[in-house]
Amino acid sequence: MKHSNHDGAGIDRKLHNPIEDRLIPLEPLDLNRVHSIDDLVRAMSKTAFTGRQVGEAADVLEAMARDKDCFVVMTLAGAMTVAKQGLIISELIDRGIVNAIVSTGALMAHGLVEATGKSHFRYNPGVSDTELYEQGYNRIYDTLEPEQNLDDVEEVMSEILEGWDHNDVVCSYKLNHTIGEHLAKRVGQRGILKSAYEKGVPVFVPAFTDSELGLDVALNNRLRESTGRHKLRFDPFEDLEHFAATLLRQTRLGILTIGGGVPRNWSQQFGPFIELRHRRLGENVPLKRYHYGVRICPEPVHWGGLSGSPYSEAISWGKFVPPAEGGKFGEVFVDATVGLPLIVAAVLERLGKEKQSSAEKVSGKKEKVSAKVSRRK
Repeated sequence: MKHSNHDGAGIDRKLHNPIEDRLIPLEPLDLNRVHSIDDLVRAMSKTAFTGRQVGEAADVLEAMARDKDCFVVMTLAGAMTVAKQGLIISELIDRGIVNAIVSTGALMAHGLVEATGKSHFRYNPGVSDTELYEQGYNRIYDTLEPEQNLDDVEEVMSEILEGWDHNDVVCSYKLNHTIGEHLAKRVGQRGILKSAYEKGVPVFVPAFTDSELGLDVALNNRLRESTGRHKLRFDPFEDLEHFAATLLRQTRLGILTIGGGVPRNWSQQFGPFIELRHRRLGENVPLKRYHYGVRICPEPVHWGGLSGSPYSEAISWGKFVPPAEGGKFGEVFVDATVGLPLIVAAVLERLGKEKQSSAEKVSGKKEKVSAKVSRRK
């Protein structure tokens, strides 16, 4: 009688052939064969660890961008505009890859600083935070936001809010649309809200009062009250209903998540919201979940917070289509100021090559026609 040995000796192991098992071999990253960002990201996808995650995420974002029936929601948390990533987001909007934005209010406020021509500055570790406060500099890790910038933003907000009809209820997507319109008419340079206005992309800020923009609305209401005028009414449920109605009209949904926090959860709870309307209220609405997902966030899963939770966990909540049913996901555990530029640049390069190839084909056809005409002459 043959006995199995489970003491680690391995005498009963049957060694498989990885080629017969159809395993995918890794490939060395040869910099001599890298001539572009896309070359680098494709090469990284054939390596391991975070490098492979970057490459796989680029593949999923590319699939989202090429899927003409996919409506892409981008969620933004963290100080991405302070970190000078705003134009990447604008580019995604301008190219029609991102169709809706869900963001923290702070990110939009600092983006408004940037869009109105103001600057952020490097932090000098030799200056204490007490001194920074006294000098009017607000520190965000290694970067400074001058308080004067926020005062300048308040002037823009004041002009917009003073012209707001108090009978028109305020919500974040309406206000951001109006700010974008203001920027489009008054400011020459690019910005997230300007691009969003020009491309008809709604921008939602679920935790609106947790931001400089929210404080500006609160201050304007106190001013209105002190001068005997009607206060503006803010209703966040108008955001929720507009977001849900917008997504219900789509064929397929994709989500591009930077960080986590409220923007991620608010966007993902669309699936449960629709399910509850169907199950508890008996509404005849189609059950929809996100088909694609790309997440860039270094938060580890073992802390238990939403920011670090994988898409597989969200499947249990009815928020995402399982991979077995066609769901495609890429998750990258890296600082978004590293991951986002690499991934987006690679995907734009791929899409650009396709357009260039199409243009070359058209040009080639024209040359052939010209040659035929010449021969006929």
